[in-house]
Amino acid sequence: MTKSAQSMEHGAERRQVMLLILLVVLLLTLHASRLTAFSEEIEARAAVVMDATTGRVLYAKNPELRLMPASTTKLMTALIAVEKANLQDVVTVSRNAANVAPTRSGFREGDKVTVQTLLYAALMKSANDAAVALAEAVAGSEEEFVQMMNRKALAIGATDTRFINPNGLPGRGQYTTAFDLAKIMRQAIKYPVLKEVLGTRITELSTEAGKTVMVKNTNKLLWTDEELLGGKTGFTHAARHCFVCAGERADNTLIVALLGAPSRSALWKETEGLMEFGSKVMLNLEEPVVYLTRADYETERLTKASYTKKIKTKSKVKAKTKSKAKLKAKPKSKAKKNGRMMVKAKKAKKTSVATKAVDGTNG
Repeated sequence: MTKSAQSMEHGAERRQVMLLILLVVLLLTLHASRLTAFSEEIEARAAVVMDATTGRVLYAKNPELRLMPASTTKLMTALIAVEKANLQDVVTVSRNAANVAPTRSGFREGDKVTVQTLLYAALMKSANDAAVALAEAVAGSEEEFVQMMNRKALAIGATDTRFINPNGLPGRGQYTTAFDLAKIMRQAIKYPVLKEVLGTRITELSTEAGKTVMVKNTNKLLWTDEELLGGKTGFTHAARHCFVCAGERADNTLIVALLGAPSRSALWKETEGLMEFGSKVMLNLEEPVVYLTRADYETERLTKASYTKKIKTKSKVKAKTKSKAKLKAKPKSKAKKNGRMMVKAKKAKKTSVATKAVDGTNG
């Protein structure tokens, strides 16, 4: 081969190598851009996607930012009640519980209901009176019950959480983080009764005297996502829209926790997208992402938390200061068993149902 031919061949090889390098750089750039776009679409102040089996974090935005929990608080209330009380114990609704506003189950002072009935009212309708009735039944008073809630939070590693009441009504010194909220849900779904209640769409509740109350779950995704096991909503004007849920994706159970979303529609959309993203991480189609937004930390009055703390995961995590992603989710909704004794669960048809963004205090 002549020197001229060899030179031409080497030149062609160099061009091929350069083209390959450019292609790899382009693909990496597009991947990074897509991750950035993904994260910036998450309007909630904080969000976490967790593998329920291992506790591994698959996605996080401001995971340790302390925010108001609103009615997601009731998940801890229910967890304590299941661990400490007999579900068939009969509770007499007190005047204190019956008068708690504004979201109520409809039970009145003197009504006798089971602990299980109160669980359905507290978790499905987000009834504040039911949460207080549970607290009084388990601990004798709200104050004693709140101490139990805070001890339980520490026991499961939710160290950035503090409760001041059992229902999530706003007050000074009550806060949680998306990371802690995911931990609480991870603990809650270990109890079949809580999974059953959280996943029930419509239920009729009864008192011992035969008075009935129909309640519908505030979790709209139960009508559109067949893989969703259940979840708990929350809303106050200060906390904005909050949600924590568990769902199945490709033989995995994922937990999504969001705090401070601007609207219910954003809450549902971002939950679905985060479920999809978490599923891709589990299938090794995406890498875990953790990012922090300085603006959210600086404007949040509840805490001056460090911006540099990172969540440990079993695989490499990309820490970003800004990031966002388009999310899509598969629909699903498992048939749930009827509640026992005084709770008769009724299944709704699989149709889209409008859900009100509960009144200004917590649902």
